[in-house]
Amino acid sequence: MRTWHILVEGQRTLHDFAAKVQPELEATGALGPIPIEWLHMTVQGVGFTDEVSREDLSAISEAVSRRLVGIGPLSVTLGPLVADAEGVNLPVRFSEAVDAVRRAIRAGIGDIWGAERVPETADGFRPHVSLAYSHISGAPLAPIREVLARHAMIIPVTLTRVTLIDINRDERVYRWQVLDAPSLS
Repeated sequence: MRTWHILVEGQRTLHDFAAKVQPELEATGALGPIPIEWLHMTVQGVGFTDEVSREDLSAISEAVSRRLVGIGPLSVTLGPLVADAEGVNLPVRFSEAVDAVRRAIRAGIGDIWGAERVPETADGFRPHVSLAYSHISGAPLAPIREVLARHAMIIPVTLTRVTLIDINRDERVYRWQVLDAPSLS
């Protein structure tokens, strides 16, 4: 799958927090921690690898890069932790800045394919950084909520670029290859 993410590399406070809370989340038996190097914020899909030509992907990347000029860097805050059906994550607080990045990416895709071919809906975007994925459905929430209550922290991060990646999820963990990484400045 080809998609746009914001990687959270170099965010020491976030990484230290994840390293502290992830063993407790894993101990619940229902959650698997996401390795620090794979922490990310999903922003906008482009399409499956076999559905997007190299030419279109290159043109989309160039169009998105032009649209992102001057948007950032972005200072945002994450948290506190929340649990949902997919796992445990840190939602972006006051997400207007990240919403602007997503709109620019969607506009760049639309520049190449037309607005009607932009994948995913514009509505319902909920930016967040997941720390653990759920391994089982119907897990008791009480142990997870206890961990969340002990770690009700707000974490500042600075986002400086977006990343176009080729992603897969093998062995319950997303892994990717970076295809392009335009700056937000």
